[in-house]
Amino acid sequence: MGKSRMAMITVVLYWVLLCAALQGCFADYPHFWKKAVSRVGSSFVLPLSGNVYPKGYYSVSLSIGRPPKAFDLDIDTGSDLTWVQCDAPCTGCTKPRNSLYKPNNNLLHCEHPLCAAIHTPGNQPCKTPNDQCDYEVEYADQGSSLGVLVNDYFSLKLVNGSLLSPRLAFGCGYDQDFRGSIPPPTAGVLGLGNGKASILSQLSNLSVIRNVLGHCLSARGGGFLFFGDDLVPSSKIAWVPLSASSLDKHYGAGPAELLYNHKPTGVKGLQVVFDSGSSYTYLNSKAYQAVLNQVRADLKGTPLKDAVEDKSLPICWKGAKPFKSVHEVKNHFKPLGLNFGKGNAQLQLLPEAYLVITKHGNACLGILNGGQVRLGELNVIGDISMQDRMVIYDNEKKQIGWVSADCDRLPNVDRDYNGDFSEPYAADFGILR
Repeated sequence: MGKSRMAMITVVLYWVLLCAALQGCFADYPHFWKKAVSRVGSSFVLPLSGNVYPKGYYSVSLSIGRPPKAFDLDIDTGSDLTWVQCDAPCTGCTKPRNSLYKPNNNLLHCEHPLCAAIHTPGNQPCKTPNDQCDYEVEYADQGSSLGVLVNDYFSLKLVNGSLLSPRLAFGCGYDQDFRGSIPPPTAGVLGLGNGKASILSQLSNLSVIRNVLGHCLSARGGGFLFFGDDLVPSSKIAWVPLSASSLDKHYGAGPAELLYNHKPTGVKGLQVVFDSGSSYTYLNSKAYQAVLNQVRADLKGTPLKDAVEDKSLPICWKGAKPFKSVHEVKNHFKPLGLNFGKGNAQLQLLPEAYLVITKHGNACLGILNGGQVRLGELNVIGDISMQDRMVIYDNEKKQIGWVSADCDRLPNVDRDYNGDFSEPYAADFGILR
């Protein structure tokens, strides 16, 4: 190693250690951070657990705090704010105390910029700038979470092996309302939306990663989640632009035309949202009824009969004997499709992408009526219809894409994506622990 390079690394390490001692000067100097991590693959990949059925969610484990403590969080591209169950007097907190997050003089006040970001204009609950920043998150079909905004260190390992510990804002939730349903076993929600308060946006603003997110949900359970653009394939992706109305809310696309068995159904102009926090796919009342009518017409004369006794989902069918997998029944069903006008991209939903085999051995429709859960005209592509696909949310180019992928294997970035992360100073940057 040359003297000039040794001198450069010495200066960088001195600056890094000084910043660590000052607890987070990288947050105040994002340009320095960007210069540091841009020399290596500034993305990170996280394994997922869970499934569509019977669990109904996919989750990721993130380490928060000092010393780091792992929390399992439900991944949700349909909301912005990340929150964990808070070790505080609460309602709806079912976790044992050792599984809760304990604040440590790190509550954020109303003067913090992200406090305004999590409240709608004119709905700022603070009386003075020094008040703690309270929040309430409403979910269309899963209740709500009430809590206070805090910030803490997140332990992240980049694909090159280097470690970073940015300090990020999130919610400490002390009042959860699950609307009579069974509380999820996770410790909270990882908000992955494109709003300012999301973890993705915060990491991007710190120049830790590019503002790109992706997930690959396996139909057999598990999969992976990635932040940054190192894992984005260079070809074969179907891209559609994010709809203008969704740029500050959800990952929306459209208008789209509904197809059944590759033919138009007459249902057009669908506004579509991609939401990993929803187990199932929701169509507005008109589109839902069109699909249901077509499916029922095709099933006439087949061995399948209505299974009204199976309450797993609203619409189920049974055969002469219990089914063990979708492959035993898929020949009785036709593919669905959403045709997006711009670029002629099409999201094709084979029977595997909208059917569930329940514990009773029946085949149930994993497409639900959005009009019955306050979604109105919004159409939601849920986990069931994103399985075995890599779905990419590119906020840099304001587009969303998908491509068939092997979601059962955690990718090796260097091997699978021709990355070059062999620089010897890969671990020299970040807040060292």
